[in-house]
Amino acid sequence: MASRPPSQIRNSSGSQPKAEPLRFESRLRLYSAALCIPIVGLLTALLIIEHFSSTAIISILIIVVIALLLAVTAFMDQVIRPLQTLANVVAALREEDYSFRARGARANDPFGDLAIEINALADMHQTQRLGSLEAAALFRRVIAELDAPVLAFDQTEHLRLINPAAERLFGVNAARDLGRTAAELNLEILTTHAGDEAIQLPGQIDNRLASTPSRWIIHATHFRQRGVPHTLMLLSDVSTALREEERVAWQRLIRVLGHEISNSLAPIKSIAGSLRARLPESMNGSFPDFDRGLGVIESRAESLNRFVQAYRQLAQLPAPTLRRVPVHPLLERVVGLEPRLNVELRSIPDVEILADLDQIEQLLINLVRNAVEAAFNAREESIVKAVAAKEPPKPGGVALAPSVFIQAVSQSGFLAITVSDNGPGLTNRDNLFVPFYTTKKSGTGVGLALARQIAEAHGGTIELRNRAGSHGCEAIVRIPLAAGA
Repeated sequence: MASRPPSQIRNSSGSQPKAEPLRFESRLRLYSAALCIPIVGLLTALLIIEHFSSTAIISILIIVVIALLLAVTAFMDQVIRPLQTLANVVAALREEDYSFRARGARANDPFGDLAIEINALADMHQTQRLGSLEAAALFRRVIAELDAPVLAFDQTEHLRLINPAAERLFGVNAARDLGRTAAELNLEILTTHAGDEAIQLPGQIDNRLASTPSRWIIHATHFRQRGVPHTLMLLSDVSTALREEERVAWQRLIRVLGHEISNSLAPIKSIAGSLRARLPESMNGSFPDFDRGLGVIESRAESLNRFVQAYRQLAQLPAPTLRRVPVHPLLERVVGLEPRLNVELRSIPDVEILADLDQIEQLLINLVRNAVEAAFNAREESIVKAVAAKEPPKPGGVALAPSVFIQAVSQSGFLAITVSDNGPGLTNRDNLFVPFYTTKKSGTGVGLALARQIAEAHGGTIELRNRAGSHGCEAIVRIPLAAGA
């Protein structure tokens, strides 16, 4: 099939396609030629009227045509080149390259005014671009330095932004996991529970060795990026604030109860003791229950008074006086205060911590005492079970050989001191640091609560957990290292 010329090709609607308009440069050349042709014709007519020879006419016309061509070329250059320069500057602006500028920008000149305005537009865009880049860099820096986890998801719940704090908290890697969905990263709770309610996050990695799982509040706000809706989430750890409120409440309660109970116990003890002292010896045989009852009242009043005074330590703990404390002598002194068992020291670094010596020593004494009692209790329970089963205890068994050891390691500006035992381990972690709660027959429920209060007053943390792959429990205390340690 023979091809048809373009003029014979019709579009789909059957109408003749419009001819492409001439380029501005071509039109300008046509206008220049239309202006030059009358000039050449008029000059030729004048030369003929003046009876110039053919040779002279041709020579003059050649010279005039060459001059006109040179003039038209110069005119075209003066018109086209500035327009091309301005087009290049505008194209650079469209490509976000703000380094190009138009030359020859002069006021009171059509091209000059246009060049001035385009250059001003380029300067404005360059300033805005630098400002946005600096703002973006500042935003990224602030987000990276925030201790609070920050994440952003798009409308399809794909992860688009995450800062290092959130990476540590959830065990996520930005280079690997950006673009994955919240479901794939096990973060659906963030997209479904954003609000003012404190929640516990599953699968937390960086829990700052907290004794109990942290509680968080998720603050969510919405923004658009390139027209696509996004959700920015800021997580706030409210565990410390909640514990502080709890501690203040307990202190107030203990202060009031301690005052009232102490005021009541003192006269009870005094009256019981006075009645026993005045009871004639001749009546002891006749009324033994009377004498024994007064003794019970006196002894229980004394015990209850000691019990109350122990709790009042929680409400009257002074602020720590921080100074540099060598770790190795501190732990040797704590171990030497435990006569029931030879507590072993393992891998203790030669560093110093910033602490109140008396308070941190009391904290460690409480932990070591609890560990030793747990180890001995496990042995007693093992013996009781063996006797009940009429089986001899196994030599060298874990429960029959009480063991407590202490080790320490430096971690990111903190010293982590671990007190480990081979006792029965933990059964109820939720109430470990609740005042008045104890699992020991003669316990007061003060030791661990006081230990956590001391640790947090030093800017540290304390955690109790069961030992991995072994019997027993381990208590981990993190205290800030002294500068230069």
